[in-house]
Amino acid sequence: MAAAPGPRPGWDTEGVSDAEWARHWRCEELPGLDLLRARYVDHTFPRHTHEGYVLGAVAGGVEEVGTPGGVIRAVPGSVVMINPEVPHTARAGVPEGWSYYTLYPSAELVREIAEETLALRGTPAFAESYVLDERTSALIGGVHRAAEAGNPLAADSMLRLAVARLLRRCGAPAPVRAQPGAGAGVAARAREILEERMAEPPTLGTLAAELAASPFALSRAFRERYGLPPHAWLTDARVRRARGLLEDGLPPAAAAVTVGFTDQAHLGRHFRRIVGVPPGAYQRERARTYKTGDGPTA
Repeated sequence: MAAAPGPRPGWDTEGVSDAEWARHWRCEELPGLDLLRARYVDHTFPRHTHEGYVLGAVAGGVEEVGTPGGVIRAVPGSVVMINPEVPHTARAGVPEGWSYYTLYPSAELVREIAEETLALRGTPAFAESYVLDERTSALIGGVHRAAEAGNPLAADSMLRLAVARLLRRCGAPAPVRAQPGAGAGVAARAREILEERMAEPPTLGTLAAELAASPFALSRAFRERYGLPPHAWLTDARVRRARGLLEDGLPPAAAAVTVGFTDQAHLGRHFRRIVGVPPGAYQRERARTYKTGDGPTA
């Protein structure tokens, strides 16, 4: 498979090397879907999670994806699948980096496709994180190209076909969480407190004291429950909330302070590491309206 072409005018190349570029955007006529098309060389995604699913198709180079099941070396013609709230990392697997097309379908969209194509009720999950499937990988790239060319009918058709193919191959009902024990209950309460006090969070010691737990036990229970230690989860949650504020039009500097970062630069460092583009580029894309025929052409 040929490498993805270079950046288009207006794509994010802010603060990165000449070899890197990215575009994180939405098409108005494809609700429930975010798209990321990028080439990264030095960029590393820290351990983080997403509310929805991640479907990534490498177009050139190699991407190393760290999952709870181990490290995946994704090559052209493959698809990486990450379920909601599953912590993962990503980085280049070769010196020249990797280019890829990524789809972020919402849980509602994947559930709709699963019910229609497999009669699978409830929350679906991908039982595997990696498959070699050139046809589906090409479909994911096709979604991007069709959306960028202003053809949402083709993009939507290929999106649904790609998701259906992956679900038929390795879809299954999401595992039911075991009844939470005492540790899980403490972790859940700690998460609620961190969400409520995101701008001024307590220290680990203070949080543990409030919950009548030791700091070590709380940190261990939190990691077991959510896949991240409390401080890493809080950074992830701040970026997630900042995305919503930016989409609502709040300036990056104000969004940074609102979610608890010290300033815009502090937000920018973490935002780009987790989302893949700077806050300003992310907000500019959300402020645009792409309808049939007026999207940037590939």
